[in-house]
Amino acid sequence: MSLSRRGLLAAGGAVGALAAATAPAAARTGRSRVRTGFERLAADGYRPVSGERVGVVTNPTGITRDARHIVDVMHADERVNLVAVFGPEHGFRGTAQAGGSEGRYDDPATGLPVYDTYLKSGQPLADVFTASGVETVVFDIQDAGARFYTYIWTLYDCMAAAALAGKRFVVLDRPNPVTGRAALGPVLDRAFATFVGREPIAQAHGMTVAELAGLFNGEFLSTPVELETVRMSGWRRDDFFDATGLPWVPPSPNMPTADTALVYSGTCLFEGTNLSEGRGTTRPFELLGAEGIDRAWAEAANALELPGVRFREAYFAPTFSKFQGRTVGGVQLHVHDRDVYDPVRTGIGLLVTAKRSWGGFAWRSDNWIDKLTGSTRVRALIDAGADMDEVVGAWQQDLSAFRAVRRGYLLYR
Repeated sequence: MSLSRRGLLAAGGAVGALAAATAPAAARTGRSRVRTGFERLAADGYRPVSGERVGVVTNPTGITRDARHIVDVMHADERVNLVAVFGPEHGFRGTAQAGGSEGRYDDPATGLPVYDTYLKSGQPLADVFTASGVETVVFDIQDAGARFYTYIWTLYDCMAAAALAGKRFVVLDRPNPVTGRAALGPVLDRAFATFVGREPIAQAHGMTVAELAGLFNGEFLSTPVELETVRMSGWRRDDFFDATGLPWVPPSPNMPTADTALVYSGTCLFEGTNLSEGRGTTRPFELLGAEGIDRAWAEAANALELPGVRFREAYFAPTFSKFQGRTVGGVQLHVHDRDVYDPVRTGIGLLVTAKRSWGGFAWRSDNWIDKLTGSTRVRALIDAGADMDEVVGAWQQDLSAFRAVRRGYLLYR
C-alpha cells in the first residue's frame, strides 16, 4: 500500500472513529449510547499503543459501530504500527466451526500475518508472540458471559504468554451481552481445569472482558502481565446487549443472536449429554432434544414454574452435529421476562426433568458435563435423584466466595 493511499485511508478511519464517537444514541433505554474500548482508544489517538509494534487478538466481533473491522481501521491509520493479528477458535475472520481454527496465513485484505492461538498456551504461545515481533498485544473480542465460552480463556492464555514473552497487554472492553448484574452457577474446581474453564470462576461470571482481565491478573496468573484496560463508556451493569446500540456479530457460528447468549450459560450443559443442544438448527441452545422424547419433557419443565421462561414441545432435525438429518423431539425455551430469568438454574431444571421424563437420558461417556460444570457435583447429585433446588443449593457457598472476590474487580455500576 502506498503511503498516500494509506494516509487517505487513515483519514477515513479517523473520520469513521469520530463519527462513531458522536453518533446519536440507539439504545432502547434512551441513555447515551455505549462506546466500546476501541472507540475510546481511537478517540484518544491510540495513545496507549503509541510508538509500539502492535498485534491484535480478535475475530469477526472486533468491529466499529459502523461495522468495519478494527484491524482494517487500525491498519489504515498511520498513528498505529499494526504488525500482526492473532486468531482464536473459529479464526480471525471466523471461517472455522467449533473446535477449529484458520491456521497461519497472510490476511488478503491487509497483508498482515495472522497467527493461530487456538489450543496454544504457555511458552509455545509466548514463542508465537516473540516470533511476530510485537511489543504490545491488544485483545478485542466479544464474550458471551459464560465460563465455558473459550474466548475468555484465550484472553487468559494470551495474558500469561505475554507475561512470559515480556510484552505489554491492552484489553479493549465490550459489553457482557447478558448484563453484569450477578454471578450465577457453580464455581470451577481447579482439578477440572480445561480450555472451557482454566480458573475458579462462576459458570455465568457476570463480568466484562476487561474486568475478567483484572481478575485474572490479580488472582490467578503466577506472573502478572503489564496490563492496561480501555473501558467502555455508557454501559451499566443491568444493560442487555440491545440497550447498547451496538451491532451484534455472531462471536461463533452457534451464537447467532444475543438471545442465544441469554440461554447459553445454562443450556450449553446439554453438550455433556446424549441430547442435542440445538447445533445444526437456527436456534442453537434454545432447542434441545433427542429421538424418543415427547411432550412429557415440556410438561415436566413447565411444572417447575421457573421465572421468566416457558417451554414449548418442539420437534426438529439438526443439519449437523448430534442426530444429523434425523427428527428429534424436545423443547424450545421461550424467555418472556429476562429480568427475572436465571439461565443456570433453568439449565439444571432441564437436566433434572430430562433425566426423569426420558428413559434414554445419558451423560456423555467422557463425563464432559464435569468439565462444563466444573466438578463432579452436578452429575453426582442428579444421578442420586436430587431435585433442581438441591443441586443449585450445593454450590451457594462457593458462589458467595467468588462473588466477594469478583466485587473488587468490577469497573462499572
